[in-house]
Amino acid sequence: MNKVGFFRSIQLKFIIIFILLLLISTQLISAYFARGLENELNDNFEQSINASVEILKVNLTQAFSKDRPEDGEGPTLYQEVQDIVSVNDTKDIINIQVVNMQSRIIASSNNTGNRNIGKKMTNEIVRNAVLYGKQEENKRYNLERNLVYVRAVPIFDNEETQVGALYIEASLEGVYSQLENINRIFMQGSVLAITISIFLGILVARTITKPIMEMRRQAQAMAREEFSQQVNVYGKDEIGQLADSFNDLTAKLQHSRALTEEERRKLSSVLSNMSDGVIATDRNGFITLLNDAAADLLGKDPDDAKESFLLDVLQLDENEIDISKLPDNGSMIIDFSDDDTTFLIRAKFSTISDEEEDITGFITVLSDVTEQEKIERERREFVSNVSHELRTPLTTMRSYIEALSEGAWEDKEIAPKFLDVTRNETERMIRMVNDLLQLSRMDNQDYELKKERTEFIDFFHHVIDRFEMNVADEIKLKRDLPNGKYDVWMDKDKLFQVLDNVISNAIKYSPEGGTIRFRAMKQQGQLLVSVSDEGMGIPRDKVDKIFDRFYRADKARSRKLGGTGLGLAIAREIIEAHDGSIRAKSKEGKGTTVLFTLPLMNTKRRG
Repeated sequence: MNKVGFFRSIQLKFIIIFILLLLISTQLISAYFARGLENELNDNFEQSINASVEILKVNLTQAFSKDRPEDGEGPTLYQEVQDIVSVNDTKDIINIQVVNMQSRIIASSNNTGNRNIGKKMTNEIVRNAVLYGKQEENKRYNLERNLVYVRAVPIFDNEETQVGALYIEASLEGVYSQLENINRIFMQGSVLAITISIFLGILVARTITKPIMEMRRQAQAMAREEFSQQVNVYGKDEIGQLADSFNDLTAKLQHSRALTEEERRKLSSVLSNMSDGVIATDRNGFITLLNDAAADLLGKDPDDAKESFLLDVLQLDENEIDISKLPDNGSMIIDFSDDDTTFLIRAKFSTISDEEEDITGFITVLSDVTEQEKIERERREFVSNVSHELRTPLTTMRSYIEALSEGAWEDKEIAPKFLDVTRNETERMIRMVNDLLQLSRMDNQDYELKKERTEFIDFFHHVIDRFEMNVADEIKLKRDLPNGKYDVWMDKDKLFQVLDNVISNAIKYSPEGGTIRFRAMKQQGQLLVSVSDEGMGIPRDKVDKIFDRFYRADKARSRKLGGTGLGLAIAREIIEAHDGSIRAKSKEGKGTTVLFTLPLMNTKRRG
């Protein structure tokens, strides 16, 4: 950036403005001062002259009113009037003349001499004073082109009879000479003040422009992305506040640049490590960026895939798909499956636009949805299972109700059996619906546990006791439980439901005379509880599925025993809600063991 010359700099502008403001202020002050001084000097001068006029009027009135002897002794009237005029002749008054009622001069000051005595004055203000008794005054230039103050007043005797008039001329040259001297002194002071103000203006301008120049240099450094320096702050005025703001801006820009760089690194890291693949292309569909996840999903090398056509990489037919319309489709499932494995990828498309909303490229996000499709398939199977499980009792109920409606209700032996079957199927559906509602509440997190401190071994004995009273003659219940206290933070009703489901299954699948064993032991801050039976067992490949909803290892026998296929699924949800885990071990023909863990009170738990 070019350096600004002095004659184009803001420093010179500050100096010129400062001098102009001073000149305007000086001119306004001097004009106001000169006018006021002139008025003041004129007023003082006129007051001084008017005082002299009043003295002359008094003396002349006495002279005109004095009685004089007829013998002619003593001074005459004209001599006395001349003496009065001569005595009152001053430096400022350059002409004093006294006229009689015929406007003839009877006395004159020494400045004008006696050559005018007896002459008739034709001056208008004198004539007005003689004829009309008017007092008049004005300013005019005399024959020597000097500005004079003139005044004419009538003269009366003691009897208020006008006897003449008094005419006075006073020079104003002294007043204006004094005013000129004062103005000259004021002008000299103004020149001195302007000279000093030029130096002060330079200093003030440099004081203002110096931090601005520093900020300019700092701005140039910021343009080069150098943020280490700061502008010096020379005061708390507006310039200082601007410098503070500039330093704050520098700090924020440095922080923003650091954040931007950090976000860039994060974005690069995210693109490199995210599980979803990301492909960026130009407006024509040629790849400009391909992250590692996309390369892994597509089986491509990132460097080799660049500059490739997107539709070719995604194995889409260019003749059937217009790349410019891909964002309108939102997303699509692309099948990369082969004969051995299923592999599905979901591709989501979006556009990159500039400020004018013109498309500059495309973004494609790839994700492996093979597992999601599997879950969706399981969901459809679940719905199918629910429908099947509900249809079976409904079909049974319908058959028996139709039989009853066709006349079987009149048979006293058959009707009660049919009604009993209908009631059992109804209760089975109610249990199934209640289990489904409970699972639904767990799925929607609309499920509150009422936990409390519980000594689990006593609680376990209490649950076993309830079953022992009913099966003591058919199945042996063997307890291998410790004697210590094991406190657990749990919902007693829900844990009872878990144990009820597990023990009920063990009893259902145990042969007559078989043994069910109950164990509990402390294991790494948790309580491990197990229930083992000696039933027919479960195949190894099906053990992990018994906790799935509606799953039965032996469907025919399970329905015969009245199960809904949801008991162990509910048990798993309850145990996991208690921060525990549940699993099963089984061998065909040797029985099954269900194990679950619960956190003990001396370990970290959630309330």
